Amino acid sequence: MNKEKLIEWFQEGNISIPKLLIVKYKSLGLNEEEFVLLLQVMTFMQKGNSFPTPSELATIMTLSDTNCSDVLRKLIQKGFLAIKEEQEDTGLIYESYSLNPLWDKIIQMLLFEDMKKEQAINKKGEEDLYTVFEKEFGRPLSPFEIETLTMWLDQDHHDPSIIKTALRESVMSGKLNFRYIDRILFEWKKNGVRTIEQAQQHSQKFRQHQQKPKSAPEQTNEYKRAIPFYNWLES
Repeated sequence: MNKEKLIEWFQEGNISIPKLLIVKYKSLGLNEEEFVLLLQVMTFMQKGNSFPTPSELATIMTLSDTNCSDVLRKLIQKGFLAIKEEQEDTGLIYESYSLNPLWDKIIQMLLFEDMKKEQAINKKGEEDLYTVFEKEFGRPLSPFEIETLTMWLDQDHHDPSIIKTALRESVMSGKLNFRYIDRILFEWKKNGVRTIEQAQQHSQKFRQHQQKPKSAPEQTNEYKRAIPFYNWLES
């Protein structure tokens, strides 16, 4: 057999193995024997044999028939492999292996990893939030202020970016205190404000409303003066 034929033969003999299974089998709780046996089961299934026996598996492994049987039982007990009954058109019932439990475990692991990443990002966002507030206030936050920040995040479910926007609004309004910021957040939540853009639009509407001069026979300087920012505490 020449080199070209060998390469063609190798390529035709490929099987599909998810990369995640190769790099994450240890994280899933599989040891090397269990991992390789699963790969062999996958190989048989992709070749059309959906229920290889321990003896058939042992012919291509260094494990004995008994060892293969023990590992298969462990894989089923640990929820990586399942045996299901299927029925042919003729009515004949037969058994086959199902790898769905394995795929479910991989999906759950990925979802858990995504959740951990999101928690880490949120945690970093909280830490940044405390830093931003301390920088604007020019001092460390008091225990009450830290508790208020935590309440905005955990109980009121305000996004950190919205809280920072409310902080900037209070700074520009010259009313830098937690009561004023809490009132801003309350008003925004009541009016369905969820994004920075919505908060800016909502604030702009109030400013435009406040800047309209009242009709009077004589307008004093007080009426003519534009009010630059909405006083949330007096809404």
